[in-house]
Formats: sequence, C-alpha cells, structure tokens
Amino acid sequence: MPVSYKKSVVVVTGASTGLGRAIASGAANTGALAVVINYANNPAPAEQTAEMVRSAGAEAIVVQGNVAEEDDCQKIIASAQPYGRIDALFNNAGVARDGDFNSYTAEDFLYDYRVNVIGAFQMARAARPLLEASDRAAIVNTASVAGLSGIGTSPSYTASKAGMIALGQWLAREMGPRIRVNNICPGFIDTEWFQKQAPPGGIEKMRERVSQSGTLQRVAVAEDVADVALFLGSPAARHMTGESLKVSG
Repeated sequence: MPVSYKKSVVVVTGASTGLGRAIASGAANTGALAVVINYANNPAPAEQTAEMVRSAGAEAIVVQGNVAEEDDCQKIIASAQPYGRIDALFNNAGVARDGDFNSYTAEDFLYDYRVNVIGAFQMARAARPLLEASDRAAIVNTASVAGLSGIGTSPSYTASKAGMIALGQWLAREMGPRIRVNNICPGFIDTEWFQKQAPPGGIEKMRERVSQSGTLQRVAVAEDVADVALFLGSPAARHMTGESLKVSG
C-alpha cells in the first residue's frame, strides 16, 4: 500500500521549519484534508508552512502553543475538533540546551524534558479522544539516534530523547489497539534547527563529518526523514506499533 493521507486530519507540532514543515507539506501533498501547524514563538515561518499546505490543496490551521504547557496542548488539539477526528499526530516539537558537564543544572534537564518528553505525553493524552474517533489513528514521535546511542549535543537532550523512545513504547501499549504509536530516530538533518545548535563555523564541519562517516555518505535533508515519519503515520504501516526506526544513513 502506498503512503496516502487522503482526507486525513493531521496535527504536527513544531511545524514552522525543517522536519515539521516537511511532514506537514508531505501530508498535504498526499491528500490530507486538513493540517494543524503548531509553532511556539515565531508566526512568520509557520504561515509559510501553511501556504505550502494550502498550495497542495489541504486546509491549514496555524496554532501557537508551547507543548510543555498542558493548556497549550489542549488548545492545539481543540483546533482539530471541528473535523471530529485526528488521523495522525506528529510529536515533532523539540528543544536542546547546550552546556558542558560541570556547568549543567537540574533546570537545564527540566527544560529539555518538559518539551521533549512531557510535551509528547501531554499531546498524546489531549489528542486521544479525537484519535479514537479515527479508524486509522497513529502517533509518530520525533526522537533521535542520540537517545539510542548516547551521543548528542548535551546530556539533557540525549536523556530526554531516550525518555521519548521509552514513552513511545509505553504509549503503544496504553493506546492500542485503536491507536498506533511509533518513534523515528533521525541522525543529523541539514535544517535550520541543527544549524542553530552548531557552534560558530561548525555546521560545515558537521556536514563534512556526516557525509564521510555515514554508510550512505550523504547528508540528510528534511524530506529524507519526513518520508519515514509519514510512512509510520499512514495506513501503509498499519501493522507496526511500538517501534523506533533509525533514519541516519
């Protein structure tokens, strides 16, 4: 079965740029009825994503909200209420805080955990009634290879992504059989988000290192990972749940 979002209602957190934008536009390009585009702070890039979704023939709903706040999660999900269901929820919003081992604080850990782990949990819980109204419901969490291997820009980012992977496995059991839950674990993606995480002048070195060390010897772009996320969120992956797929080349 090919990947199709025909007449689907889709929610994507952190959809302003990069991977989230690629997921939102990919769902629209494969037939989605409506795509909820969540952003945390800057509305301008979120509106650009919305224009891409509308150009592909889907309705776009732009909603500001920080997934670390439960009220905001409820607000994001409420924007899909007029459609009566959610067919796919992509928990893509994520943060990372840099810092060295000796300077890291409990607050630094909580910063990453509130968005990456608690945010994904709150979104899944808020969306459950509308997901259960669908006959093809799926949740896809954007984790990271950092959560599998212990690499990463910071201890809190790495630990939070490991927590997100475990949360996804737990949710798969809790929300089955009606709702499937899977994780994607990307490596480096050449997006604005990763560029902001790199030290000054470091992005070119990162691209070179990834292209030389990876088996496929190429640097991923957002669409490379979005296509895997869209597969997991679609009926094409109807017999998969509780899985964590590496998308790292």
